[in-house]
Amino acid sequence: MTMKDFSLEGKIAWITGASYGIGFAIAQAYAAAGATIVFNDRGQEQLERGLASYEAAGIKAYGYVCDVTDEEAVQATVRKIEEDVGTVDILVNNAGIIKRIPMIEMSAADFRAVVDVDLNAPFIVSKAVIPGMIRKGHGKIINICSMMSELGRETVSAYAAAKGGLKMLTRNICAEYGEANIQCNGIGPGYIATPQTAPLRERQPDGSRHPFDQFIVAKTPAARWGTPEDLQGPAVFLASDASNFVNGHILYVDGGILAYIGKQP
Repeated sequence: MTMKDFSLEGKIAWITGASYGIGFAIAQAYAAAGATIVFNDRGQEQLERGLASYEAAGIKAYGYVCDVTDEEAVQATVRKIEEDVGTVDILVNNAGIIKRIPMIEMSAADFRAVVDVDLNAPFIVSKAVIPGMIRKGHGKIINICSMMSELGRETVSAYAAAKGGLKMLTRNICAEYGEANIQCNGIGPGYIATPQTAPLRERQPDGSRHPFDQFIVAKTPAARWGTPEDLQGPAVFLASDASNFVNGHILYVDGGILAYIGKQP
C-alpha cells in the first residue's frame, strides 16, 4: 500500500448535480487527486454557474445539461462524455431532492418526484455507465445515500424510502457486477452545513441557536454539523484503488449520530 493507491490520476469522474454543495466538494477532491471532472445540471443557467465555480477554483470541468431522470437524455450524455473526454471510470450519483411534507399531506405525485430523482436516477445513470466500465475492466460507483437509509423522521417519508432503496441498489450493483471489477459503495452523510441547511443554523432574535440546530448538535457525538469537506476523504478512498476490495458498503459520515442514543434528559 502506497499513497499512489489513493491517486485518481488519469481517471474520468462524473459527479451528478455537482454545481455546488456536496457534489462540488467531492469534485474538488477528485480534481486534487488527479481526476478529470465531468458534471451535469438540469438547466443551462445552473450549468453556467457551476462552470464559473469550477473556473474560479482553478478546475477544468466538463459540464453537460442533463436531467438524470430522463433515460434517453442520460444515454445521450454518456455518449457525448465518451466523445469529448472518454469512458467514465468513476460515477458519483449525487443529484437529489427532498420534500419535507407530513406523509398524510403529501401527494403521490410529490412522493414519486422524490423517488424519481433520488432512486430512479441513480439506477438510470449507473445502468448507462456500467457497460463502458465493463469494457474498460474496472469502475467505481458511489451513491450518495443518507442516514435516512437507516432511520426515519417526521416529514421525510419519500426521501427515507428512496434513500433506503438506494442503499439496496448499491448492494445489488455490487452483487451483479463485482465480478466485472466494478465496486459500488455508498456514502451516508450526516447533517452537513450547506447553503440549503443555513436557515436551520441561523441564530434566533434572542441570540440562541435555532431549535433544530440545538437538536442536531446534541445528537451528534462530534457536537457539530458536518461540512462538505468532511466527505472528501471518504469519497476519494471509495473512488481509488485503495478500496478495490470494498464493495456493497455504505460508509456513514455522520459524526457518530447512528452510533449514539443521545444524552439522558
